[in-house]
Amino acid sequence: MTKNALIVWGGWDGHTPDRSAAVVREILEADNFQVRVESSTTAYLDPAIHSLNLIVPMVTMSTIAKDEVENLCAAVKGGVGLGGFHGLMCDSFRNEVEYQFMTGGQWVSHPGNIIDYRVNISKPTDPIVEGIGDFDYRSEQYYMHVDPANEVLATTIFDGTHCDFIKGVVMPVVWKKGYGKARVFYSALGHTADEFAVPQMKEIVRRGLLWAAR
Repeated sequence: MTKNALIVWGGWDGHTPDRSAAVVREILEADNFQVRVESSTTAYLDPAIHSLNLIVPMVTMSTIAKDEVENLCAAVKGGVGLGGFHGLMCDSFRNEVEYQFMTGGQWVSHPGNIIDYRVNISKPTDPIVEGIGDFDYRSEQYYMHVDPANEVLATTIFDGTHCDFIKGVVMPVVWKKGYGKARVFYSALGHTADEFAVPQMKEIVRRGLLWAAR
């Protein structure tokens, strides 16, 4: 059965929202989704979003009108799945606390910028990460403020090289959670579209989006 998804991209070019949206569109279409792609948050005002199976927010370091974010949150709370990654979902609208409550986290720092680090699968029996195993990764190692209600599927450990006072901190990297009647998925991996070349990163996003879709 075909499912319907909406991707909304925009914001800072450094996160390659346009290229990343194209990659996600291809992933979803391969899994029998009909995908609509928009480049403005005004798309969230459309009453039709309440009947979607999945919304993939891909607007980064930007702002959103109050009525737009309210309708988006209402659609998700009503059961529309939400899934995304990196700053395209969890560094979108720094002033919108309800949006952050919905997504489960907000970026606050990435000490050292692009570095090598390890991703540790913390719940290996979960279908989103099952069989993937721990892996090395090169990107921004996100330090985030996170919802303690998140069900964490993967973590990373800060070694203190770039910020000594957070040495040993275990930080969630991949999680899922509920928001109203909806499923919400997030992965902190994916600074640019080029990172979809890492098979573990791509597969986690693919599985997470499929899980989130109602």
